[in-house]
Amino acid sequence: MIFCAFEDNRTMDRLVSMLRAVGDTTRVRLLLLLRQAELTVSELVDLLHQSQPRVSRHLKLLCDAGLIIRFKEGSWVFYRAADAGVEAQLGDVIADLESQDPGVHAADLVRLNHIREERAAKAAAYFKANAAEWEHIRALHAPDKEVEAAILNLIGDRPIQSLLDAGTGTGRMLELLAPHAKRAVGIDASPDMLAIARERLMRPEFIHCQVRLGDVYRLPFAAKGTNPGFDVVLFHQVLHYLDDPQAAIVAAARMMCGDGRLLIADFATHPLEFLRTDYAHRRLGFSDQEVDGWLRNAGLKLFASESIAPRDSSRDQLTVKIWVAVATECPSTREKEAA
Repeated sequence: MIFCAFEDNRTMDRLVSMLRAVGDTTRVRLLLLLRQAELTVSELVDLLHQSQPRVSRHLKLLCDAGLIIRFKEGSWVFYRAADAGVEAQLGDVIADLESQDPGVHAADLVRLNHIREERAAKAAAYFKANAAEWEHIRALHAPDKEVEAAILNLIGDRPIQSLLDAGTGTGRMLELLAPHAKRAVGIDASPDMLAIARERLMRPEFIHCQVRLGDVYRLPFAAKGTNPGFDVVLFHQVLHYLDDPQAAIVAAARMMCGDGRLLIADFATHPLEFLRTDYAHRRLGFSDQEVDGWLRNAGLKLFASESIAPRDSSRDQLTVKIWVAVATECPSTREKEAA
C-alpha cells in the first residue's frame, strides 16, 4: 500500500528519505517510543541513556523525513510520531515488525512507564490542590456522568473519523470519545491543563489521541478545502470563559468537513455572579437564541439540543445545555428533513 502510493505520486525520493531515517537502531527506538506518547528531548535522553546532542540529531533526521512531528509549548518542545499519511503507514509497518521480537523496545517501554508514573503523580498533586474549587462548581449542576451520557447519545451514533476538542482542558472529553474516534486532537491555551491531559492520555488505548497548545480563535490547522477537516468539533464548558464565543465558533466551523457536526456543552443562562468574580467565568451561561445566532453566523444550523437540569432545582443551581449544529447545507441534514 505504501509503495503503491509513492509510485502513483512519483515521490520515490520521499520513500527513500524515510527509509534512510529509520536505518538506525536508535532512530527506530525513538520512533516506536513516540508512537506511544508525546515526549520531550530530556525525557527521551533519560529513556535511551544517550547524550542530548545525539538524541537531538536523531530527532532532527526523523523530523526531516516527516516520520515525527515537533511542536513547542512555551519553553518546552514535544515530539510525537506522525499520525496520518504514508509516514504513519511506515510507522505501522515498523511497529508490526518490532512486535514479533520486542527486544530493546520492551525495555524502553518499561522506562516509559516510569515517566508515566511521574507525570501521574504531578497530575494528582495538581488535582488535589484544585479539587475543592472544582467540586464546588460540580455540585451546582447535574452529575458529569449524565452530561457525558447525553453527549455520547447526541454524537456517538456513528464513527468519528477526526475529532477536535477545542479547549480540551484536562482531556476528559478526549478520554470519553476516544473509543468512537479514529483520530482525536485537543487544543488548549494552558500548559498546566495540557500536562494533565497528556498524563490522562498516555495509556495505549489513547495512542490515536493528542493534545496541542493553541488558541481557539486561531486554530493551528489548515482551513477546510486544503485538508479533510474534522467531522466532530466539541466545545465542552469552554465558551463561558471566552471574550468572544462567536469568533471561536466561526473559527471552528472553518475546520469542519462538509457533513461535520459541532457540539457545545455549556450552562444555560443563570444568575450566579460569584462564578464570574471567583472562578473567571466571563459569561453567566447562554440562551438558545444567542447560541442559534452564533451558529447561523458561522454557516451552521442547530440540529439538536438537550437540557440537563440538576437534581436540586433550587435557584442557586446550574442547568447544562447541549447544542448540536451541522453545516447549513449538510447532506445528512437534508436527507433527514426530507424523510
